[in-house]
Amino acid sequence: MKSGFDSTKPIFLQIRELIEDQIVDGELAEGDQAPSTTQLVNFYKINHATVSKGINQLVEEDILFKKRGIGMFVAEGAKRQLINKRKKAFANDYIRGLVDEAQKLGITDEEILQLIQEMKGREQ
Repeated sequence: MKSGFDSTKPIFLQIRELIEDQIVDGELAEGDQAPSTTQLVNFYKINHATVSKGINQLVEEDILFKKRGIGMFVAEGAKRQLINKRKKAFANDYIRGLVDEAQKLGITDEEILQLIQEMKGREQ
């Protein structure tokens, strides 16, 4: 677990994203027990209500489910649901702007794909 928080975003959202990342990255599989509220409170030294708010959002979206007296667990289909949500956000946050700017500049679809391939090649 990372130990610092970004001051530009509410902590409860960062707690939520931490757990989402663990699910998407495969650190937490469907059926696995998620970190408890108490564990997160103690590790990060933050308010119980803050942690609970982030976790409860995941419960409301059926990413986590409660087993009374035992803890929180990753729901079936949680990883697929999170990946689908992130793909939509990726399209809205990155692709929409890219397409709009490419149209303004007269960049063709083929040129966009070529630029993407070039960028991917630089990372390897």
